[in-house]
Amino acid sequence: MISVNGGSDRTGARLPAPISDYGLLGDTRTAALVAADGGIDWLCVPRFDGEPLFGRLVGGPDAGMFRVGPARPAPVVERRYRPHTATVETTWAVGDGRLTLTEAMVAEVRGRLLPTTLIVRRLSAEDATVEAVVEFDPRLGVRHRRPRVHRRRRALVCQWGSLAVSLGSTADLTVEPGRPAPLTVSPGRPVTLVLAVAHREPLVHVEPEAAWDLLVEDEERWRVWAAGIDEELPFRDHVVRSLLTMRLLTYSPSRAPVAAPTTSLPEDPGGMRNWDYRYVWPRDASIGVSAFLSVGKPDEARGFLAWLLHASRLQRPRLPALLTLYGRYVPRERELPGWPGYLGSVPVRVGNGAADQHQLDGYGWVIDAAWAFAQAGHLLHSETWRAVRGFADVVAGCWGEPDAGIWEVREPAQHVHSKLMGWLALDRALRIADTHPLPGRQRRRWREARDALATEVRTLGFDATMGSYVRSYGSAHLDAALLVLPLLEMDPDDSPRVRGTVDAVRDRLSAGGPLLYRYPPGVDGFPGGEGAFLPCSFWLVQALARTGRRAEAVELFRSMLDHASPLGLYAEEMDPATGAHLGNYPQTLTHAALVQAALAIRDAPTG
Repeated sequence: MISVNGGSDRTGARLPAPISDYGLLGDTRTAALVAADGGIDWLCVPRFDGEPLFGRLVGGPDAGMFRVGPARPAPVVERRYRPHTATVETTWAVGDGRLTLTEAMVAEVRGRLLPTTLIVRRLSAEDATVEAVVEFDPRLGVRHRRPRVHRRRRALVCQWGSLAVSLGSTADLTVEPGRPAPLTVSPGRPVTLVLAVAHREPLVHVEPEAAWDLLVEDEERWRVWAAGIDEELPFRDHVVRSLLTMRLLTYSPSRAPVAAPTTSLPEDPGGMRNWDYRYVWPRDASIGVSAFLSVGKPDEARGFLAWLLHASRLQRPRLPALLTLYGRYVPRERELPGWPGYLGSVPVRVGNGAADQHQLDGYGWVIDAAWAFAQAGHLLHSETWRAVRGFADVVAGCWGEPDAGIWEVREPAQHVHSKLMGWLALDRALRIADTHPLPGRQRRRWREARDALATEVRTLGFDATMGSYVRSYGSAHLDAALLVLPLLEMDPDDSPRVRGTVDAVRDRLSAGGPLLYRYPPGVDGFPGGEGAFLPCSFWLVQALARTGRRAEAVELFRSMLDHASPLGLYAEEMDPATGAHLGNYPQTLTHAALVQAALAIRDAPTG
């Protein structure tokens, strides 16, 4: 592993910041990543999986960016989200003064989604006049296309066919794409910029001051949303930040949550473990469903189940490993020639080849989410129950086959975690059937398959010498995904097998401190190394809480909070040696696991 440091290269060109340096701006349709120097280095339009408008993060200087901040490098004295909102504030010390950038994307106006992506950025000065700069360099798509430019109503308008972008300002500011525009900001005279993006829609012109009012209105909407989250949650502010992040990464038109808003941020800097996560993994989304349900947000759960019903219809009863935001086939995985990648991590990929894999565990996560929804007192619609029954039938018929597993390895195997989740799928389907109609013959088939699966896993998936379940039948390796075992109720939480598995994973897959590898490094068939897998640490918190070790769970959870980015965000992985966040960012799965870990602590006995 190497340490990731921001700065400039030998030519003076600005390098991407450390992954954890980025804040998330979002409007529940797309998202931007903004560095601590005020540079938006990533924004796809008009959706999470669209073409990059600002792609410097993995596309290099030719891929475009939008920076608003001090004219010269200046130290950050404070950076935060405004409490329970999606608004980021960054303050720099500049000479005798301070410069603050307040920015957000506007998600809704009076309960309706905007037809236009709207990014509002305001610079304000304190104590002294400050010299600032605006660098606006939009480049669209794989080939970094430059726009046709004209001016309208004091706004700069850039156009590529059906896509139009405008940049307006309250200051008398002349901005040319690709050229820094100097700006003086005086105390009491803030400067507001508004970036509007429209795709196949008329470009809505919003005056900067009116855009600022929309931002303030949107902030209040987020505060109201956050106020509806269970007040009794432990570590509530951290949980709310994770839930807000998950909500920002949920595509509102379809209610589908993306795994992350980025592609090709490396799990191994300088290596080839770079994947496109701008799609929907039903597994990850289902974990989020349970999290939202448990904090008093059933609408998010209901929306996802409705999306899943629609999205899986073309391949039903098979459950795809991942889908697009609208439930279609994920594009074929391809590499982008000429894209330099994040700090030289190539290739940069779009599309994802895992879409064609058989992953048995996904059925367990999805049916467990449906069970959680039913357990909360919500009846499944008849079509939703029909889809769940189809998923359970698939599991009953194919659970004995090898699969790619949760970690999407190239060579299928008899993964024990997959078997456990297959057991969960059948068990939870049977539980749902207690309150939903099911023919007796189907019920018997599920029960027989569930019991046979449990017998096989206990026989072939357990290593008596280690006192633990293992990664796959006959393997000497462990798998951190086995930490879900206490949540399944296949074996009692206090059984030697459950405790032995939790202890063995914690010991043998430790990456130091609270961090865990998902499996022993170097056994997945890919070249290079990778970091500790952050969701696994939160699964360990859950497992400890469920097996009667609440104090240990709390200690571990607190330690993981110390590993968050300065804005409380998490990537997928972390370099154990440096603490650098690795992989696509921010990661929905990590934040969902954090919420579930806090819920496990809440529900654990205090004795």
